[in-house]
Amino acid sequence: MTRIASHRGGTLEFGDSTPMGFAATARMALEEVEFDVHPTRDGSIIVHHDATLDRTTDTIGAISEKSTDEVRSAVINFGHNSHPILLEELCEIFDDSDVVFRCEFKPGADGVPYANFVPRVMALLEQQDMLPTANFSSFLIDYLDEIAAHTTRPRLWLVSPAVLTQLGTKGVLAMARSRSIPEIGVHIDKATPELMAATLDAGLDFGCWAAHTVPQIQKALQLGVKVFTSDRPSLAIAIRNQMREGKGS
Repeated sequence: MTRIASHRGGTLEFGDSTPMGFAATARMALEEVEFDVHPTRDGSIIVHHDATLDRTTDTIGAISEKSTDEVRSAVINFGHNSHPILLEELCEIFDDSDVVFRCEFKPGADGVPYANFVPRVMALLEQQDMLPTANFSSFLIDYLDEIAAHTTRPRLWLVSPAVLTQLGTKGVLAMARSRSIPEIGVHIDKATPELMAATLDAGLDFGCWAAHTVPQIQKALQLGVKVFTSDRPSLAIAIRNQMREGKGS
């Protein structure tokens, strides 16, 4: 069965990385919740997509340059006056849920991975008893190597369209195999049966990201990818249910 991951807690339904979206996702009939993490200046771990607060809140500035209180005072756009949450708060939301984590590591505002950040995230997830079921992803190979040094949990390489074009299918798969990365994910619009077949033939799992529209969600399900992320998780669930009913009739 193709797995559905609620991207940032269902951005197009609930706002970007909002407590409401994550709480709703925890109750949904899907498999994963995707989110991103960034450090504050004073050592907290914030669940937020961008390295800065500029685009999705009423506040500006890099998360890593602000205190926890400063970040948490920001108001998320279209988020019903909610604020960015801590990783431990996300763990509490999903404590009794069957939905598992897909944690993405992004670089800082300067494009460079945060130093010594991966082990801090792993330690917190282990403390909260969420590490045994968590999955991890990144566009950055350096992060994926660091993740492998701290956990045996699955790692997903998010392959950007630019990297896919530059390296080609053979280059991407060779890179993944050389780093023992078990799974790649591509933008849904770049996914093809041929790319998926080549990935599976190489012994890797194949997934997609950014499946937000009806045609994109249907494409991911028809291809039978392992997992795809969607900003519209409720729609993705409804389409998957419809397709199941159609196959069963």
